Amino acid sequence: MQNPENPNLEHIVPQAEREFAACATVTELEQVKAQYLGKSGVLTDALKGLGKLSSEERPAAGAAINVVKQGVELALKNRRDAILLAEQAEQLAAESLDVTLPARNVHGQGGLHPVTLTLQRVEELFHSIGFEVAEGPEIESDFYNFTALNIPENHPARAMHDTFYIDTVDGKDSHVLRTHTSPVQIHYMQNKTPPLKIIAPGRVYRVDSDATHSPMFHQVEGLWVDENISFANLKGVVQDFLQRFFERDDLEVRFRPSFFPFTEPSAEMDMSWNGGWLEIGGCGMVHPEVFRHVGVDSEKYRGFAFGLGIERLTMLRYGVNDLRLFFENDLRFLKQFGK
Repeated sequence: MQNPENPNLEHIVPQAEREFAACATVTELEQVKAQYLGKSGVLTDALKGLGKLSSEERPAAGAAINVVKQGVELALKNRRDAILLAEQAEQLAAESLDVTLPARNVHGQGGLHPVTLTLQRVEELFHSIGFEVAEGPEIESDFYNFTALNIPENHPARAMHDTFYIDTVDGKDSHVLRTHTSPVQIHYMQNKTPPLKIIAPGRVYRVDSDATHSPMFHQVEGLWVDENISFANLKGVVQDFLQRFFERDDLEVRFRPSFFPFTEPSAEMDMSWNGGWLEIGGCGMVHPEVFRHVGVDSEKYRGFAFGLGIERLTMLRYGVNDLRLFFENDLRFLKQFGK
């Protein structure tokens, strides 16, 4: 390399490989690289020396220099890759995690929410006497939430202070967050023919909030439609359920006359509790107008319906005195129900 007119480059590639191999870091490698490929490097000087050769000698000498340069660059790349791979392996080893070790800070297994536990218990008890579980949308049209249930346009339940309304794009159809799970009964009767026995558990929404009410809560409604259904069947089903739910054979149930647009006759349901009576839900025989909306012959079939609040059942079963505890996500409260 000292004589550009007759460069001797045969030793360059082996020499570069040895020097590159001695480098432990990429920084050291870059410093050695400069001796060969830098502005004053051996190969750079050789390329500059081509200008001193004759036009006949220059092509062969230039080709020879390029071959050596490619060999040096390949050796440089291989060593750089090896250094980076070693550094990565070292980092992974330092940051490795033994997944076979037991987890740290284990405070115990989680459990289901008390409202979920109640829903499961309700479904199991009704399923044991032949009721199917039916579900439906939580956003309903005016027809399913009100009209089909014989709730007229001037009924208080349609007021803005009672119901969450949904704005629509075209403004033509009124939609609401369902105020009860009764619309599920309408959907079911439109698609099934009697006899039928269902319960409809799920979330419902009303504009109300205090220690015993929430804007969102859970209901379960029941419906039994057949040819020979009577109020006696309704009483038997409700009393059997409440006694089994609370595991009290001495629990009594009474029915007080009331009014609901979708049942006739209608009644409030009370149960004996702590020496007195506690309202637990509403019920009645399905109104013929409801049957008319779903195409069921009210001359042939009769049915009863009832509704119970899941949170109220949960509060009574577990001795909870404030409904808001169910929605605060306080682990000190919720962990009491873990299994």
